[in-house]
Amino acid sequence: MQKEIDIPLIINAVKKTGDLFLPDFRKTAIPNTREDSLIQLNHIEERCLTLLQENLSDAFPDTPWLGDEFDFEEQQKPLGLPEYWLCDTMDGAVQYMQHIVGWTINLVLVRDGRPYFAVIYDPYAQEMFWAVEGGGAFLNGNKINPSAKTDATVTLAVFEYAYQYKKVEGLNKKIGNAVTDLLENFGVVRNYGPCGLQLAYVGVGRIDFFYQPDLDTYNWLAGILIAKEAGAEILTADGRSWTWGEDSLLVATPGVGQKFCVAKSETQLTQ
Repeated sequence: MQKEIDIPLIINAVKKTGDLFLPDFRKTAIPNTREDSLIQLNHIEERCLTLLQENLSDAFPDTPWLGDEFDFEEQQKPLGLPEYWLCDTMDGAVQYMQHIVGWTINLVLVRDGRPYFAVIYDPYAQEMFWAVEGGGAFLNGNKINPSAKTDATVTLAVFEYAYQYKKVEGLNKKIGNAVTDLLENFGVVRNYGPCGLQLAYVGVGRIDFFYQPDLDTYNWLAGILIAKEAGAEILTADGRSWTWGEDSLLVATPGVGQKFCVAKSETQLTQ
């Protein structure tokens, strides 16, 4: 395991990979069947992962590439390895296939059971978010910070949920209740799509509040490190400090998350 990492090398590898998809964006046919969607999705993932591995294997010859974003049992705790890559080959692949902007390449280096380095690249906007543990968060080389907004009437809150191959009993109701909580507390509520990009947007102050009431660790990790290093608060749905394996996530402008949790609890007590 390398103590020091070559950050420019990693960033260049991610940029090269993401930019590879720009020429075909909005040129391929939007899939009309599940089969066509899976074919396009598999092609995107294989192409992306292959290029990333080719560009990083010399610098990280002994660092494995692991993780399945749909294996929710695996996501409950770090893997028992000193160091490994977790890659969301295209966060927002559905948006890419639907000719909608916002798709990103997300990469996390997990070290000693914690996200140590993370990068989220938006090729269409040419925006590179990255952070290293204890070293701050950056957008295209400039240090970023969350919003200082405290007025709930103009707070932009977003909600997210994990895609499930199988129906999970009670999950839809849980998500619906979470959206209701947001609508009752904030002036603007949206869902933007790619998980990591939304969390990076909290870090840079474009989004003020992110809320997800179910487990989605691998989709969160890159954005969590970026938002945390930028200065956002990283909590669970009930206001506790988030740790790996929690089945909810709340990332917000400092102070806003805790205030929301208190207000939600008071509402539940009066019902």
